[in-house]
Amino acid sequence: MERVIKIAPITSNQPPYSIINRNIEHEILPFCQRHQIGTINYAPMHSGLLTGRMTKERVAGFPEDDFRKRAKNYQEPLLSRNLAWAEFLKTVGARHGVPARVIAIAWTLYNPGITAAIVGGRNAEQVLESLQP
Repeated sequence: MERVIKIAPITSNQPPYSIINRNIEHEILPFCQRHQIGTINYAPMHSGLLTGRMTKERVAGFPEDDFRKRAKNYQEPLLSRNLAWAEFLKTVGARHGVPARVIAIAWTLYNPGITAAIVGGRNAEQVLESLQP
């Protein structure tokens, strides 16, 4: 971005960001804030891992063509750690009457360097759950 900004303005950046994928916090987010570049994060629920509905059994049953079957955060020992994060988000969500997925999204939006979050879902029900106030 440092090279590009000398040639043309950058309006926004779209990196992945979640409570378990915080790689952008030390360099990318501060750079974007300094240069007034919007940051629209994707995967705030880390591809379903932080929804509160993922289990080890569900991961084991993923079809072979599901990229998550081979993703490092879906493999041990990270899987157990990440499912513990999801349980924590469920606990926080229960205190506020919302599912874990809403807390996962809110956590990313709480960062002042994040302008917006791209929230996905595999069906309408999942999308509507994510829209809870």
